[in-house]
Amino acid sequence: FLVVFSAAMAYLWATNRNVDTLTIWLLSIGGFFITGSSNIFNQIIERESDKLMKRTANRPLAAERMPVSEALILALILGISGICILSQINSICTVLGGGAMCFYICIYTPLKKITRLAVLPGALAGSLPVIIGYAAATGTISREVMFLFLIQFIWQFPHTWSIAWLLNDDYNRAGIKLLPANGKNKKSAMIIVLSTFLIIPLGLLLYMYESAGIHVTWMLAIAGIIMLIFASRLFFLRTDRSALGLMLSCFAYLPFILIILVAEKFL
Repeated sequence: FLVVFSAAMAYLWATNRNVDTLTIWLLSIGGFFITGSSNIFNQIIERESDKLMKRTANRPLAAERMPVSEALILALILGISGICILSQINSICTVLGGGAMCFYICIYTPLKKITRLAVLPGALAGSLPVIIGYAAATGTISREVMFLFLIQFIWQFPHTWSIAWLLNDDYNRAGIKLLPANGKNKKSAMIIVLSTFLIIPLGLLLYMYESAGIHVTWMLAIAGIIMLIFASRLFFLRTDRSALGLMLSCFAYLPFILIILVAEKFL
């Protein structure tokens, strides 16, 4: 949902009220198919690991309710269809959509068991939808959208790490390395705080380069500060409850900033 929502909102942000209904439908459906395909390939690759984790043990492939061959066919149909649908918009959307899928499947998924740096390609894949949405509206990639991309890119870190904190025991059983340091410790919490802090100055860049008004910039800053408060709480308490608070604030932050940025353009 967040992937498709990000792309659609970035499209609306770039259109300046000149919304083409067909384009936004193609963008949303193509993005939905590519995301679905990526998630299915992920579950094919990680089906043995999924059996070891409580959160994923009941997935169709892990629980052996669905054969791998059927999942593979479905993933290919969705992936190819999604790229073909995006190709009806423009070549930038096609290349970035396919690139995001490849990053997620071929780099992020296998790296999760090798290095904690896997979060980097994962964040890249998860942030490309805003560029795809912007390119769907303008046919270009501008400095303006790169600032929005950077906000979503940095947002991925506290978002991913707060989830990894909550699921640390599950991930350890499956050999998945996602926390920034080795375990739920002070070092991991400090890195999470620092990554969360970076969101605040990135929001100010939109105002500095005339991509957002002063009132929206204040709201971006306040939203970033609220996230930082939750991240700081995790640093001082280092409990699952404080990690849950950060995770929920991350879930609220991204839709909120996208909605207010679009609202500023339309109101």
